[in-house]
Amino acid sequence: MVVPGTMRAVRITRHGGPEVLESAEVAVPAPRAGDVLVHVAAVALNNTDLWTRDGAYGRPGAPRALSGWRGPIDFPRIQGADVTGRVVAVGPGVDEGMVGRRVVVDPAVYDTEGPDANPVGLMGSERDGGYAEYVTAPAERAHDVTASPLTDDQLAALPTAYGTALGMVERGRLRKGETALVSGASGGVGLALVQIARARGARVLALSSVYKFDAVRRAGAHDVVDRAEDIDQQVRALAPEGVDVALDVVAGDLLGDGLPWLCEGGRWVVAGALGGYDVVFDVRRLYLHNAQVIGSAMHTPRLFDQLMEMARGGEVEPVIAGVLPLDQAARAQEELARRGHVGKLVLHP
Repeated sequence: MVVPGTMRAVRITRHGGPEVLESAEVAVPAPRAGDVLVHVAAVALNNTDLWTRDGAYGRPGAPRALSGWRGPIDFPRIQGADVTGRVVAVGPGVDEGMVGRRVVVDPAVYDTEGPDANPVGLMGSERDGGYAEYVTAPAERAHDVTASPLTDDQLAALPTAYGTALGMVERGRLRKGETALVSGASGGVGLALVQIARARGARVLALSSVYKFDAVRRAGAHDVVDRAEDIDQQVRALAPEGVDVALDVVAGDLLGDGLPWLCEGGRWVVAGALGGYDVVFDVRRLYLHNAQVIGSAMHTPRLFDQLMEMARGGEVEPVIAGVLPLDQAARAQEELARRGHVGKLVLHP
């Protein structure tokens, strides 16, 4: 296809609410050496979009400082971490055979080379993302999924949600036969955690709103805990011998209150702070029971490779809650913040 000189994009020029999202006509980025240019078919929304827009991540030593995912944002910034589309051009040094391939972009910016590198930046925060008609990405981060049976919307739902979930499951060392507690189970990461934990052979307890119980059970949860009722009582009744691994995107009071639910040697894995970042817990419940609290930020290159193999084989089936056009990105983010849906919201540029 002929690549135009300009494109439609939605970007932020400052931190704030949905009102700071602006539509703009901007230059199509040129792929640099080692890069590909992707014509975006779908881009999924994540809580990272909201937190980056709000500047809610804070910084070491300054938890209330306005910040993107890992530091100050170089405005203006095009949002959107989760992209699928087709390669339409390549930069110097990249195989021309990639042109025309359907790809999913790994949105992480890594600290080093190698399969176990740590993510230290994110597309849509530390570099421009997919709220646009075109986006560039390093060729090694554009994974060929041409043969995948998943739709473009489902593929776009994978990178952050399923990458984060896979990272949590791996870092928590979840094993077959163990009991896993999943918080925020009806969201993108939560549903991914339920599916992956169930596939690993774990018994899955899911924490959710009562009107979302059916959807969470369809994803694979064995039992569902009503977050509007006495959570402690419910968890202790459903898991009297304790929880082996908590897979948590909520934190806040849930972590402080829930640490005693862990069995001996249990692991509490945190990859979000929807319930608050300022956590207080009884440290005796940690060291006396050889428990662990583990931070988990997304995936590694090795885990993302695994995820893409799952996508090519159709081994995961993301739930799509709704699709909106790119120019309704602000509305989509407002809907995401209300958390009334189950699954992922997707934009079509």
